[in-house]
Amino acid sequence: MRIEILNTGTELLLGNTVNTHAAWFGRELFKLGLRISRQTTVPDGDAIRDAMSESVARADALIVTGGLGPTSDDLTREITAEVLGIDLITDEAALRSLENFFALRGRPMAQANLKQALVPVGCDVLPNPNGTAPGVYVPPRLNGRSNCAVFLLPGPPRELYPMAHAEVFPRLRALSGVENPPSVLELKFTGIGESDFHQGIDAELAAIPGLEYGYCAHIGEVDLRLIGPPAALEEGRRIALGRFSSFLISDDGSSLEATVVRLLTERTMTLATAESCTGGLISHRLTNVPGASAVFTHGFATYANAAKISLLGVSPGDLEIHGAVSEVVARQMAAGALAASGADVAVSVTGIAGPDGGSDEKPVGTAWIGLAAKGAETTAFKVFHPRNRHDFKLAVSQAALEAVRRHVLGL
Repeated sequence: MRIEILNTGTELLLGNTVNTHAAWFGRELFKLGLRISRQTTVPDGDAIRDAMSESVARADALIVTGGLGPTSDDLTREITAEVLGIDLITDEAALRSLENFFALRGRPMAQANLKQALVPVGCDVLPNPNGTAPGVYVPPRLNGRSNCAVFLLPGPPRELYPMAHAEVFPRLRALSGVENPPSVLELKFTGIGESDFHQGIDAELAAIPGLEYGYCAHIGEVDLRLIGPPAALEEGRRIALGRFSSFLISDDGSSLEATVVRLLTERTMTLATAESCTGGLISHRLTNVPGASAVFTHGFATYANAAKISLLGVSPGDLEIHGAVSEVVARQMAAGALAASGADVAVSVTGIAGPDGGSDEKPVGTAWIGLAAKGAETTAFKVFHPRNRHDFKLAVSQAALEAVRRHVLGL
């Protein structure tokens, strides 16, 4: 089934509002065995007319978001009626719903709000318990131009998402006739890239009948997506883990931090962190995971050298000789966090986020990661991520969490 999304709103193209609808619709529709074939974003006004005319001639279903409000630039209803050749009338039930909305809040209804009760003749009004703008469903039989079903939905997510679940998805399920959505398996890996998969297993995956596969790279991570019948997924999983099992974060979509929390919980181990260049990002990621309180004990954000000395016992002399971004300081930070917290494992990070502060010996993007554990030798290793500050911090936090994962698993 060819489903298209038409997002309307000048604010989306100016960048004032982030368009999250396509990602949300993609995830939710896939659960029904459906996919988006195309997404278009246009400003308010006449551009909607051209985009809608193209989509209804091409798609089986068109979902339009935005433009159902009371202001002069909210023209989605009017343009839809024009494009499909259907008259607009005032729907009495929609009008009463509007009047009740304002009455319950003790507010007068402006004359401009009356346009929100306009509906193309013969269409279904989709109730909106979370706002003033009702949605509209134009069945294929009413579309004089093509056999395309059209859904008009409000733009705000708090109104759109409940309406989509209650009114749109049941209709799309009936129109599509899909009864058994395909199975999907997502394998998350770290420490390897897309090119490693392409060279290592791409040909083998392509030979599996009925398997659709794809890769999605993130900072410090690559996801392998497998879609198809269960037997094909299992064969794809076997091939991927046959080459890259030690790099596997999860096979259920769990993040690296969630996997670390799970592994520590299973082994009744605790963790502490000592962060300089990441400024608490590792702790933040861990504490975003439900249940982290059972395994995460301390998070030291020792950005200044004085904090490294007073809280973690780092040697002032070593800081002077080797600098904060060094193997010896990373080791002392990890060891200090382990001793101060009493945790089973401690990880530390110290680096140069930039854009200034680098040198020929230690360029921007350099970081050291230390790992200390009870009954084991404290170690440290260097990574190099010459990125902007945000991405540098994310990459270093990923490497630190991966070091913990590998230690817990004995890799």
